[in-house]
Amino acid sequence: MTPNDTYAVIMAGGKGERFWPLSRASRPKQLLPILGSLTMIEETISRLGPTVSPQNTLVITNNSYVGHIGDILDTIPRANIIGEPCGRDTAPCVALAAAAVSARNDNPDAVMIILPADHVIRDKEAFQTVLSDCAAAAEKGHLVTIGINPRCPSTAYGYIKCSSPISMGTQTRFLKGESFIEKPDIDTAKELIRDPSFKWNSGMFAWSVSTITEKLNKHAPEIAEKIPAMINAARSGKLENTLQSIYPELPKVSIDYALMEKSDDILVAECSFDWDDIGNWTALRNQISPDKSNNVVKGLHIGVGTSNSIIYGDGSHLIATIDVDDLIVVQTKDATLVCKSASSQKIKDILQMASANSELKRFI
Repeated sequence: MTPNDTYAVIMAGGKGERFWPLSRASRPKQLLPILGSLTMIEETISRLGPTVSPQNTLVITNNSYVGHIGDILDTIPRANIIGEPCGRDTAPCVALAAAAVSARNDNPDAVMIILPADHVIRDKEAFQTVLSDCAAAAEKGHLVTIGINPRCPSTAYGYIKCSSPISMGTQTRFLKGESFIEKPDIDTAKELIRDPSFKWNSGMFAWSVSTITEKLNKHAPEIAEKIPAMINAARSGKLENTLQSIYPELPKVSIDYALMEKSDDILVAECSFDWDDIGNWTALRNQISPDKSNNVVKGLHIGVGTSNSIIYGDGSHLIATIDVDDLIVVQTKDATLVCKSASSQKIKDILQMASANSELKRFI
């Protein structure tokens, strides 16, 4: 396979609600510099290196983010930034990506590498090696996912049960994927991590256009049947109008539920690089070294009797805390969040309340 037949598809349509108040509907977390000077989507693109060219890198996002992403990613052709008229989860997104690649490349065995836009990976060289090996395995007709060795009994990730090694003649070790377990409760998660055959589902995949189309036709025909129309629309320059009419009709379902859980030809690539999913504020503990009181701080902060807390500000506003423990404190120019670390999942409840209040909608 030539480099011209390998594509990266960056899924960047999420709202990033769990990172409110920093993340907003108009500018979600993937468009923000959460940890460094680059936005998360820029970091995602930069770590691809020579594995996939900018011309073969596609971004699938929400219509309202297309312009801003185009301004951020000046190396990616504007035509490669594709907007969804509404969020329908990852299975329709994958179908749209398959159509977009097919419209650009007549090779049915062209490979798509599917990547979320909100991961943190620092070992770029190891990451690129795994991606290249996954692309080689996908070219042979396999559905490939990257499995992460669990670090804790997390309820935020799906789990993949793996069995025997499968030799692919690559540096990366591959295992046969046996079954998926979606985001278990804490007791189940504790059981799963005792079994070394289980890995976290990273949400990173690789497959050929022909393989993913065949599998969607078999397991999710209501999604697959729309792919030809999307291909024709992309080739004729009418994709945006076509998506407006057909996309809302597609079921809202993840690629894991729609396809991966139903397939028996899954390869799991063992992750050999560092990895973290920046899903909510508590994830900063994996990225920022704590101080002597176990506080994770980004921005300006002074505290007395403050411990085990996550404190995030813009660097121009001083956050002062006294006798607090196990809090998340986030300051932005127009909103402040204060909550117990264990209650961070309730941020969505706050947003629902704000959306129902005409005076507060502007803060969402």
